[in-house]
Amino acid sequence: MKGIIFSGMRPTGKLHLGNYLGALENWVKLQKEYKCFYGVVDLHALTTGYEQTAELKENIREMLIDWFSAGIDPEKSTVLIQSYVPEHVELHLLFSMITPVSWLERNPVLKEQVRDLGLKENINYGLLGYPVLMASDILIYKSNAVPVGEDQLHHIELAREIARRFNSLYKNIFPLPQAKLTKIPRVPGIDGKRMSKSVGNTISISDCPKIITEKVKSMITDTKKIKLNDPGHPNVCVVFTYQKIFNPDQYKEISTECKSGELGCVECKKILAYNLIIKFEGFREKRKYFEKNPEVIRDIVVEGSRKAREVARQTLEEAKRAMKIYYE
Repeated sequence: MKGIIFSGMRPTGKLHLGNYLGALENWVKLQKEYKCFYGVVDLHALTTGYEQTAELKENIREMLIDWFSAGIDPEKSTVLIQSYVPEHVELHLLFSMITPVSWLERNPVLKEQVRDLGLKENINYGLLGYPVLMASDILIYKSNAVPVGEDQLHHIELAREIARRFNSLYKNIFPLPQAKLTKIPRVPGIDGKRMSKSVGNTISISDCPKIITEKVKSMITDTKKIKLNDPGHPNVCVVFTYQKIFNPDQYKEISTECKSGELGCVECKKILAYNLIIKFEGFREKRKYFEKNPEVIRDIVVEGSRKAREVARQTLEEAKRAMKIYYE
C-alpha cells in the first residue's frame, strides 16, 4: 500500500454524474493502492443545512447504495459515518484550541459560500470551523494523502498547518497530508449551466434508461445549427462535452461529422444516451440488490464505523497524552 487516505462526501442522496466523475470513480481506483477510509460526513452537512435534517437519513442510505454499487468494497476500504465516530469531534475540539481565527477567516472557500448562499454576516460557528473538523477527519486516521480537486487545496494546506502546529507544540504525531490532485472533468448540467440538484439539471448515475434518454433529449445543443445538414460547432455544444467524456473512442469522429453537417443533433443525442445507459448498466443491476437488502448497507457501515473508531481512539489517546490531558 502506498499510504493512508481519508475522503468524505456530504450526504445529499443519489449521486449525479459530476459526483461520480469528481470523486467516486477515483475512490474505487484508489482502494487498490491505498488503505482507504471513506466517510459519510453528516456533521459537515449541518454547517449549512442544520434546518433541513428531515431527509438526512434517506440521503445517507441512497448515497451509500451508490457507493457500493459503483465498486466501493468494504473488504478493501473502511466505510464509516462521521457521527458514529465521536473521536472526530473530540479531536476537532482539541485542534480548535490551537487554530487562530485568522486562519479560518481568510479561507477562500468560506468566502465563496458566504457569497453563493447569501449568508453575509450570518456565519455560524460550525461553518467557520468547517476546515478544522475536516482536518480532524483526515488526521485522526493519520492520512498522508487526500484526493481533492483544486478548489479544496486550501483546506488541505490548513490541515497541514494544524498538524504542523500540533507537532511543534506537543509531539510529532500527525503526518503532513499531501493533496492528491484529482483531474475532474467539468460536467455541465443538461442546460449547459453548473450541474446542481437544486437547479434540477442533473443526470443521476442511478437513472433508468428511459429517464437518461429523456434527459439527453432535452439537452442544449448548438443554437446555430438550425437544419439537419447545417454545419455544427461541437465545441459549444453540451452534448459534445459529454461525448468527449463518455464516448472517448468515437468523439473525434462525431466532431468531424458534426462540423460537416453529416451528423444531426437527434442522432448525436441517441449515441450519447446509448453510451450512458451502457456505462452504468452493471451499476444499476448492483443497485437493485442493495435497494432490496438495506440491512446489508446498515451492517457494512456499522462495522466500518466500529473499525474506524478503533483507529481513531488510538490516535485521540496519543494526542491527549501529548497534550498532558490523558490520565490513566
